[in-house]
Amino acid sequence: MPDADTIRMLRDYMENGFLENIIDMFRHDPSLWGAVTHMITDERSRVRIGTIALAETFFNEHRDAIIKAIPDMAEGLKHPEPTIRGDVVFLLDTLGLKEAVPYLKDAHEKEDTQVVRDEMEETLNKLECC
Repeated sequence: MPDADTIRMLRDYMENGFLENIIDMFRHDPSLWGAVTHMITDERSRVRIGTIALAETFFNEHRDAIIKAIPDMAEGLKHPEPTIRGDVVFLLDTLGLKEAVPYLKDAHEKEDTQVVRDEMEETLNKLECC
């Protein structure tokens, strides 16, 4: 897990539009996937959107590191803000990894915001069907 200063730097760089710089950093240090939970739950939408783009960029190259980070990413499903929970669901849906199913099922049972619940249901249907 990256330290707090590194996480803060990644989030701030993402907010400032330095996605290419972050991509280079992740390319050289896959352990940075430990910061994704903090990035996908950031209150700044630009950071969350950039995190999804980052995951898409490295899906094949860092698949094992991304799978390992799913439990940490899934912690975002407990975030108090429904918009952030929805973005976490979108990230997990985009990745399309069955390893996310148990976390989504658990969160689905507890979700009280209908639009997020519906998004979870769609993602679960997609991940469980194939």
